Amino acid sequence: MQKEIQLQISPEEQFNQEAILKRILNNFGYQTSDISGYSIIKKSLDARRVPIRINLSLLVFLNETPGPILSEYKFQNVANAKEIAIIGAGPAGLFAALKCVELGMKPIVFERGKDVQMRRRDLANITKNNLVNPESNYCFGEGGAGTYSDGKLYTRSSKRGDVKRILQLLVLHGANPEILYEAHPHIGTNKLPGIITNIRKTIEVAGGEIRFNAKLTDIQVEGAAIKSIGINDEVYRFDHVILATGHSARDVFELLYRKKIAIEAKPFALGVRVEHPQELIDQIQYKCKGARSDYLPAASYSLVQQIAGRGVFSFCMCPGGIIAPAMTSPGEIVVNGWSPSKRNNPYANSGIVTSVEIKDLKAFEKFGPLAGVEYQKMVEQNCFQQAEKSLKAPAQRLQDFVNGKTSSTLPEHSYLPGSVSRNLNEILPTDIAKSLQGAFKAFGEKMKGYLSNEAIILGTESRTSSPVRIPRDKETYQHIEIKGLYPCAEGAGYAGGIVSAAMDGENVAQAIFNQVANNLK
Repeated sequence: MQKEIQLQISPEEQFNQEAILKRILNNFGYQTSDISGYSIIKKSLDARRVPIRINLSLLVFLNETPGPILSEYKFQNVANAKEIAIIGAGPAGLFAALKCVELGMKPIVFERGKDVQMRRRDLANITKNNLVNPESNYCFGEGGAGTYSDGKLYTRSSKRGDVKRILQLLVLHGANPEILYEAHPHIGTNKLPGIITNIRKTIEVAGGEIRFNAKLTDIQVEGAAIKSIGINDEVYRFDHVILATGHSARDVFELLYRKKIAIEAKPFALGVRVEHPQELIDQIQYKCKGARSDYLPAASYSLVQQIAGRGVFSFCMCPGGIIAPAMTSPGEIVVNGWSPSKRNNPYANSGIVTSVEIKDLKAFEKFGPLAGVEYQKMVEQNCFQQAEKSLKAPAQRLQDFVNGKTSSTLPEHSYLPGSVSRNLNEILPTDIAKSLQGAFKAFGEKMKGYLSNEAIILGTESRTSSPVRIPRDKETYQHIEIKGLYPCAEGAGYAGGIVSAAMDGENVAQAIFNQVANNLK
C-alpha cells in the first residue's frame, strides 16, 4: 500500500534519512517493519518565521516495494522515417526532436550556433576580449539561452503539458533527481552542457540529426503552404517546419516580415539587473545575523509591485549567481544572470523589469510588428553608447538610482566585462525609470535592507521575452496562414522558460504526428 503524508522537519534533518524515517514513525504510528521505503514528492522551504522549516510531501510504501522513480521512454529508430525540420536547438527544439523520435518521425535540427563545447570559446571572447559573435553567444547555440543562463525549471504553465515528464527526461539525461521534487528546481550552468550533450546523443543514436552553424536564411511558401527553407542560403525541401528560434532571433522576425508572413507586436518587459551581496539577502530572508546556516541554501526572493498601473517584477532571480553579458550583436549591452548548481558565489542578482505595452511603442509605429524589437534595440544601443562603446555595463548604486544621483563609486560585482558609473535614469526610457524607482522603494519596505547602496544595478535587462508573436492555430499549432509552418515556444510568443518551452516543443511535435497520421488514413 502507498500512503501520501505531509511532514515538517528542521533544515538539519532534511539530508538525514534516519531522522526523516523516525519522524514518519513517530508522527503516524507506523512500525519500522511496515515501511518498505519512501520517496519525496515535493520539498519546499518555509522561511516566513523562525525557526525555519522544511515542508515535505512524501509517498510512503507500506509492505510494498518502491517502484522506479523514472518512467520508461522508448526512442524509435527513425533513420528512414518521415523528416521534420526543426529550426533551433534550444529547449523547444530539442524536446520537439525527442518527441519526434518517440513518435517515429525523423527530426533534422538546424542550429545557427555551435555545440555546447565550442560555444564556451565565444562566451570567453565576450568576457575577456569584448568580442560578440552574432551566431554563437549566451543566446545562440546548442541548448539555447538556457544552457548558459542557469537552468531554472520552475513554471506556472502546468496546464500546457506534462511538467513531470520534462523533468524526468532531464533526469534521464543526467540531471539531479532532486529536480523532480524541489519546489523551485534548478540545474546550474555548470551541469547543463553535459545534459544537453546527452540529449543530442539520444536524438542522433535514434537516427535524428542536429546540424550546427546552420542558419535559417529563407522561407519559401507556395499556395499558402511551406515549400522549402534556406539554410546558409542552400535550399531544403520540407513540408513540416518547426520554428523554435528563441526570443532574440531578430533576423528571423525580419525575414518573416519581408516574406509577408503574419507576425504581430506583443507586450514584453524591460529593466535592469540588480545585485546584492548574497549574505545581505540571506540575512533579510532568513532573519539571521552573519552567515546563514550551512543547512540552508542561498536565499532567493520574488517581488512584484504595481506602480502607476505598470507592473514591476523580479525575473530570473539568481542566488549565489553571476551577471552575464547576453548581447547577441556588437554595439549593444544586454545583461542576464545565472547560478552554478551549488549557488555558492558571493552575490545574489535578479532582473527587475517592468511591462512595455503596445501603447508604449507609438514612436516606433513605422516599424509595424517589429516596433518592440526596435524599442529594445534603442535601449540596448543607448547603453552601449553611454558605456564608452565597450561591453562595460552602465551601472549605479541602488539608492543612488532611486534618488537620481550618479554614483561616485561602484561596489564590487560579478559582471566580468566591467562597469562604468552612469545615471541610468538618463539612459532608460523615462516611464521605465520612474516605474523602477517606485518599485525599488516598495521592495525596500517589503524586504528591510534591500534598498541599499551595497547593491548595484546594471543596464539593461531587455530579453525577458519576445517582443513579437507569430500567430498560430490553437488546435493544429500551425501558423494561421501558412500550412506546415509551426511557430513554437519563446520566440513565437508561446512560452516563458525552459520547461514551458520544452512542453510547447513536445505539443507541436505531437500535433504534427497527429496530422501526418490522419493524412495516412
